This record gives sequence, C-alpha cells and structure tokens, in this order.
Amino acid sequence: MPLERTNLVDHAPGTAGGTAAVPGTRGTGAASPAPAPVPVRLPDHLSADPPTLLTAHGCWYPSADPTGEHVAFICDRAGVPQLWSGPARGTEAHVLDGDPDPVTEVSWSPDGRWIAYTSAPGGGEHTRVLVVRPDGTGRQVLAGAEPGSSAHLGCWTRDGTALAVTVAQPSVSGAEHTGAGHLPADADGAPVAGVRAPGAAWSERDGTATLLGGAATHRAAAPPRDLAPAVRAAAGHVPDLGRVRGGGLAAYLVDPDGANAPALLYSEEGAASLRVCDTSPDGRLALVRRGPRGRREALVLDTASGRTTFSLHVADGDPWIGRFSADARTVWLRSDTDREFAALLRVRLDEHGAGGGVSVAAEREESALDLLSVPDHGRWALLAWNVHGATELESTGLPATDADGDTGPRHRPVLPHEVVTRIAPLERGGLFAALAGSGRRPGIWELDQGLVPARAGWSARDEDAVPPGRPPVRPVPLRCRARDGLTLGGWYYRAPDRDPGRPAPCVIHLHGGPEEQERPVFSPLYHEILGRGLDVFAPDVRGSSGWGRSFVDADLGAGRFAAIDDVADCAAHVVALGYADPVRLGVMGRSYGGYLTMASLVWHPDLFRAGVAVCGMSDFATFFAGTEPWIAQSAMAKYGHPERDRDLLRALSPMSRIDQLRAPVLAVHGEHDTNVPPTESEQFIRAARGRGVPARQLTLRDEGHEFLRADNRRLYRRAAADWLERYLGSNPTP
Repeated sequence: MPLERTNLVDHAPGTAGGTAAVPGTRGTGAASPAPAPVPVRLPDHLSADPPTLLTAHGCWYPSADPTGEHVAFICDRAGVPQLWSGPARGTEAHVLDGDPDPVTEVSWSPDGRWIAYTSAPGGGEHTRVLVVRPDGTGRQVLAGAEPGSSAHLGCWTRDGTALAVTVAQPSVSGAEHTGAGHLPADADGAPVAGVRAPGAAWSERDGTATLLGGAATHRAAAPPRDLAPAVRAAAGHVPDLGRVRGGGLAAYLVDPDGANAPALLYSEEGAASLRVCDTSPDGRLALVRRGPRGRREALVLDTASGRTTFSLHVADGDPWIGRFSADARTVWLRSDTDREFAALLRVRLDEHGAGGGVSVAAEREESALDLLSVPDHGRWALLAWNVHGATELESTGLPATDADGDTGPRHRPVLPHEVVTRIAPLERGGLFAALAGSGRRPGIWELDQGLVPARAGWSARDEDAVPPGRPPVRPVPLRCRARDGLTLGGWYYRAPDRDPGRPAPCVIHLHGGPEEQERPVFSPLYHEILGRGLDVFAPDVRGSSGWGRSFVDADLGAGRFAAIDDVADCAAHVVALGYADPVRLGVMGRSYGGYLTMASLVWHPDLFRAGVAVCGMSDFATFFAGTEPWIAQSAMAKYGHPERDRDLLRALSPMSRIDQLRAPVLAVHGEHDTNVPPTESEQFIRAARGRGVPARQLTLRDEGHEFLRADNRRLYRRAAADWLERYLGSNPTP
C-alpha cells in the first residue's frame, strides 16, 4: 500500500520549540502554585450511541459503582477510546461522552453520584479531568479547561464529596518552552538560529543520571530507629534541585457540586510527576506520589498544615502506589525500596501520620508487584505479580488494626489470559479486572467472591480479536546473553505458515520507556507485520522493567551504549538460533524504542536493512529544549544532565553519527506530541535524505505521543509493515 502523501513530511513548516523550563524546589510556599482549576459546564450527551461500532475492539480501565452492579470503562468500539458504562452482568453498554477526545483514566465516586475521567483534547498530551453523572448528565470539566493547561486524575475522598486533581502550570516565559514544533524549511538537523541552546535554562539544575542504591541524596529528619538504612534515607525531605524558571504541578481537592472552593493540597515547582493516590477516611492525611522516574516517592501529608509526615521510595510503573487502612494507622505501599523487586510494604503510622515502622507484608522471589488495589474498608488487598511478563493475581487478607497480626490467607484465581492491566475491587468481595493476552484485545472480566472469572457480556469475545482467517500468533519466550554477560529476555513471534527450519526475515521491535516491559499481549502491529511473512522478536534490553532494579539501572549514564549493543546482540542471537535471516533484519520501536532504533541504525549500520522509528529522540540537546518541563525533569534522571553531561548526551545522540546511516528509515510521529516533539523525527529524516539515504516521515494528524484513533493506528501499522516488507520481504528493494 503506498503511503498517503498528504501525511508525509519532507520539509515541515513551522517553528522550532524553545528551551525547556527548569524544575526545582518542592512543597507549598516555595513559589506560586499552579492556579486552582475553574470547573466548566459542558452540554450533556444524551444522543444515541455512535453509529459505527467495531467488532474487534478493546475494553479496559474498569471502575465499578458502590453496588458493584454497574461498571464504567474505556472502550474503542467507536474508533477512539471513550467513556462507556454497562451493567455488570448484562450485554448492553452505552457511551457516556461522545466527544472524539481520547479518554485515558476512569474513576467512579464512592457515593455513586459521579464518574470522573481524563481526556486528551485533540489527541494531544495535554489532558483535562471531567466528571459526568451515571445517566450522562451534568458533564463538566473540573480541571484543565484553560487553553494550554493540563490536568490529571487523582483519587476521590472516601465520602465522594471531592476529587483530587493535579494541574500543570505552564512555563513563566513562552520563550523558555513552547512545546512541540516543526523545523523550518531551511533547517538541516541543527538547532535553528535564534533558538536558545539548553545550557542557559538548565544551568541551575543539579545532579546527573542517578544509579539507584547509590549514596543517599536525602537528609533524614530523625527517622524511627527500626527502619532499614535505605528506608531511613528516604524518610527525610526530597532534595532541593534548585530554583525553577517556570512550570510546576499542584494538587487540589475539587467539589464537583461546586459547594466548596478548590483546596490546595500540595504544589511543587519543576515537578516531574504528582498524583494524590488516597486520602484517609477522616481526611486528615493524604498519600501522594511524586518524583522523576527511578526516584519516585510516596509522601504522607497532613492536609491541614501541608506538612510531610513521612516519605519512602516507591516503585515505578502504575501510579496508584498505595492506600490507607480504615483507621489511618497503616499505609500499604507497592515499593522496591532497598530491594530488587517491588513488594507489598506495611508502614505503621502514629497519630500524627509519622512513620513508626516499615515491614514487608508480601513478596515474591524474582517477581515484582505490578498492581495493588485495596477496597475502602481495607480488609483485603488484590495483588498482581509480574512473573517474567505474565501476571499472577492473588487476594490476601489485611489486618484491620495494628494488633491484628500479618496478612493472609491468599487466594489465587486461574485467569483466562496472560496479563492483568487494571483491578477494580468490590466492597462486597470480588473484582473487575482488565485482562489482555496474546490471543485477544483488552477485555473486562468479573471475578466473583470465589475469584471465578466471567467475561462481561459487552466486552468483545476472544474470537473477535482479529478478522476471520488469520488467528493471532502466540509468542515463545527467549533468553539471550549480551556481550558483557548480562541475561536479556524477550518474546519471539513466528510468522504463520513459515517453515520452522528456514531462517526468516525478522524485525527487532523495541518498546518505550525505557522502563517498559515487553509482555505477551495481542499487538495489532505485530499481527500486521507477521501477516507480511516477517517474524518479530520483541526483547527487553537493559533498562527494561520486570527484571529487577539493577537491570533497570544498567542503562544509566554511559550504560546506554551497552543498551544499544544489546539490540545487536539480540539480533545475533535469533540469527544463531536459525530463526532469522542475517541479511534481512529490520529494527523498529516507539518513544524510547524510537530513539534506540535510530541509535541502532547508526551504531550498527551494516546489521539492519531497514528501520521504522516512531516518536523517538534523535538529539538529546533538541529533545531537552523542546519537551515539556516535567518530562525533562524525569528524563534528566534517566539520560543525564543537559549541561553537565553535555558531551555524553551528544555522544549518545543518533544525530551525532548520522553520517554512518545506511539503511532506509521511516519515521512516524503524532503532530501534537509534546513529550517528544516532531522536530526529533524531522531533523533525522531530513539529514538522512540529505545524505542520499531513502527516508520518509509519516505525521499522524490529531495524535500525540500515543496513537489512539482507529484510523490513524491502522494507517501507522500498514505504513510500517509496507516499509518493512519493501526492504525485507521476499522481493526486497535493493
């Protein structure tokens, strides 16, 4: 299929983004917080459901009403992820918000009167928080309605009278950060004249890429004596990273009924992330997750004074990191502090919310706790364990008070699919779970009090995962060894009807993050590539999650050169096994995987015949100059300081070796991507074309960093498969 020329960019018009704002101090009082949100009433959506409903669709992110009889969820039956609702044991579901803006999170209020959700106007990265009544009336934007603003969903208070939201404050100076842009027609991959280099704006930031488990950066404030050394270090205040030039996050409690004004809970200048995960039943305490990737923290806040009473390092991954017990004398946390794999920790609190002791309540050897969900009454917890990419789910009892002893007993259901992506517990017992697997699209299942699973009647059947005629491919796990001895993992997908004894053209697909993990779930992209007769190997190179904190940290700093070599080592491994044809290898990936794709093409120019780089960074200097301030803050912890580590980042940038590029490359980018601006793809493609290498760019309209619309997803995967088949297929282009 020829690429649609209307979406291909050879010379993109526009202006380049300016320099990112500088993150800095935290806590209320350091500077003016992001302004309180102003709710905006919207027209009710009482019309019929969308006329076009896809048979092959997904349902995910369930949230049940207090009775457990109805479920709100995200569904893409109409071609874009929207807010839907349906009965727990019925077959009819209905859309609650018919706008075309993709929905990303859902939360039903504890009193049953409201459903809160996050949507992305225009498909971009700036989101807003809305509420709607279960019958579709009363729809309003609670936060993020102002142009250029962004807001994120937090928890409900236990009585359902207020919703926590996080709002982002834009940079003070538009010159310091203008978000995503495009290269002007005369650019050639270099910074545009008149656009400031990142050095000036970053000169006040502190720290380099940080290895976890190194020297403590916190100054402890008289922590309890019974904590382990790593816990004691985390119990003090977060390090001051210096003054910020603009940008910040603030968390508010907002009353959807409008009877009370928004109340500020917490603010932080230059914050990388901020989410209110829970409030205690009496409202005295709040549990907040903050910090950049690899340095996440759980904070217990006194809501009256804003004082931090306790802090502890918590794991990356799912942002809902814990909950308070019913008496607020315990907080249950998903944390990997002082350990390789995340476990369930019990933190005992005194009457003021200060930590009085930390202990491990549940753990597994070589397996991380992926998801933690606790109902309001706090009598049990639902735990989802990551076992080399698959999920093992269990329910365990929790002690009601500090005197009630340990957790248990534990019950483990048999699941019909490999991976659990979301858990919604019911107060009466049982749960709703979003399941995904190699043979189906995401679907929602109810597990009764005996934890017996049954698919929701409105969730797509397994046999409808793909059109008839070509069933999904179930991957096989592979382990291989990098050149420095580190063991890598991944999943291999064999194209249908392929002779198992004959090497096949193979695409190495690289996930994002870099802390994401390749998991055995159905991928329409892989399905498209496999249908062209190409195999897919999807590895977890160093930096991926699921294999322990040391593995995640192994790519920090100069370790990223080894991650680039991991890609080549994975390719060599499948060739040595006889699976892959050594002269028909391709590489592709999205986000960090897009960066790694470009890096692999220029560091190993004779290994790959073609590449597809999706939303990837091509130059760290321009990436830091153009990305969102809070994205920059997290990225600094992973990649390095844009000023102090300038030489390292320049050496790690694919643009610094563009003269080594040999393989044809297709770049794909969402036009509204402010995480990794489109300039990153544009400058790489322009430089490649300038050197005579076949290179094209596909820009997807009304998309951000994630591609969420069915028509755009279809265009993307077909364009990528066309490109790979063209250069790797049975009659490859020379």
